[in-house]
Amino acid sequence: MDNLYRQSPPKTWLAESILVTLFCCLPFGIVGIVNAAKVESRFYAGDVQGAFRTSANAKKWTTLSFWFGLAAGIIGFFFGILGV
Repeated sequence: MDNLYRQSPPKTWLAESILVTLFCCLPFGIVGIVNAAKVESRFYAGDVQGAFRTSANAKKWTTLSFWFGLAAGIIGFFFGILGV
C-alpha cells in the first residue's frame, strides 16, 4: 500500500470523453465517460491494475468515438455536396 502513495493515478480521459460525446458521437462517448469516471476511484481503492485497465478502456472508447464522429461528418458532407 505504501507504493500506492508514490504512484500517480493514470489519465482519466474524462475531459476528452465529454468533448467527443458533445461534438462527435453520443453512444460511444457515453461509454468513454463511464469508464473515465471509474479510473480514480479504482486507483484510490487500491485496484491499481483495474485503474490502468479502465483508463485504457476510456481511451479506446474516446478515440473510437472521435474517429467515428469524424467519419460520419465527412460522409455526411459528401452526401450533402452530392445532394443525396
